[in-house]
Parts: sequence; structure tokens; C-alpha cells
Amino acid sequence: MKNAFFFTQRVAEEICFSWFLLALRLLFGGLLLMHGIMKIIDFYVLSVSFPDPLGIGSTYSLALAIFAEAACSCAFILGLLFRLSLLPMITTMAVAFWGVHGGSISGGELAFVFLVVFILLWISGPGLFSIDKLLFGQKERPRYSRYLH
Repeated sequence: MKNAFFFTQRVAEEICFSWFLLALRLLFGGLLLMHGIMKIIDFYVLSVSFPDPLGIGSTYSLALAIFAEAACSCAFILGLLFRLSLLPMITTMAVAFWGVHGGSISGGELAFVFLVVFILLWISGPGLFSIDKLLFGQKERPRYSRYLH
């Protein structure tokens, strides 16, 4: 009966962590979305000069970057197919950091920061406040209560 009115410490910590994950999704997803929107707006100008580290052509490289930065970041923000949406985002930031900027922090600092944050969020998952949680739920984890106290 006590748990019906008061959160246990574990539940409270999970809720706080989920708020933190939501804040990270909104912040970093919103920032990447802004980059994608700017690329959409300047598509015709950028398509002739956009870096082509994969050798597929500037237009296709730009289209892939827009997909990752605009479409996937929207799904990322909502927590919809979270880890699947992170794959193109992580790939794009890895290509930007190593392929375009040559692994240089001085030139590719932003891509590196995005890459690290996205990898850490891949590991953590979307949290409780996500569409994935609503659609798929969460499997009950084994309770090793003697290890959690």
C-alpha cells in the first residue's frame, strides 16, 4: 500500500534519469534538427559544394546528411524507434568528424560532441518519456535487490 502513494527510491531515480534523458533528447535533437533545416533551406547552394567523403557525390551526401539531421532527429526527439533513429545520426557524425575533418578536434569539435552524446544515449536508451515506451513498454528487469541497496 505504501508504494501506491510514495515512490520507492529506485522508481524516483528512474523518473529523474528519464527527465534527464528527455532533456538531452530535446537539446541535442533540437540542435541537430536546426542544422538539418538549414541544409534543407540551402539545399541547391550546398549540393554543388557539400563534402563528399564517401565518394557518392555531393548531392547524395547532402541528402543523407539531411535525412540524419532532420528526419532522424525528429524521431530521436520523440523517442520513436530511438536506437534505429540514432544509427544514421551516429554514422553522419562519425563521417563528419573523421571523413570531413580528419579527426581533428579543432575543425570537427561539434561533430565529435554530437558523436559522443549520441553514442552515450544509444547505450542509455530513450527513458520513460518516449513513444517507444508507450508502444513497446519495457520488459521487467530481474530484481537483484540485495545488490541494489
